[in-house]
Amino acid sequence: MVAKVAKKNNKTSPNHNSENDSEEGFVKVSLVNQSVFIRKKKTCPLRDIPLVEIDYKNLKLLNKFISERGKIIPSRITNVSMKKQKALATAIKRARHLSLISPINKDTTQN
Repeated sequence: MVAKVAKKNNKTSPNHNSENDSEEGFVKVSLVNQSVFIRKKKTCPLRDIPLVEIDYKNLKLLNKFISERGKIIPSRITNVSMKKQKALATAIKRARHLSLISPINKDTTQN
């Protein structure tokens, strides 16, 4: 199943504006043998957090991006940008090395 982004570019009609076709923040996506539906654009959940705040000492932030088994959750699931995902991975690995985070499983009793 391959997702294709549908863009409408009709420059022949003067009243047609492709920006007004879809609402802001939404993309029309058509799947093979399925109807067109509207999917909301994904944004980085850490867009308001500066890159310098993502470090090994910020355990509350790091625990949000670790699974129950102690694995780093991939960016395709969390929608974190590439730079911040790399900073998260480095910070989590440093925290594991310093025994601030358990390398095997997540402690569910901490808040």
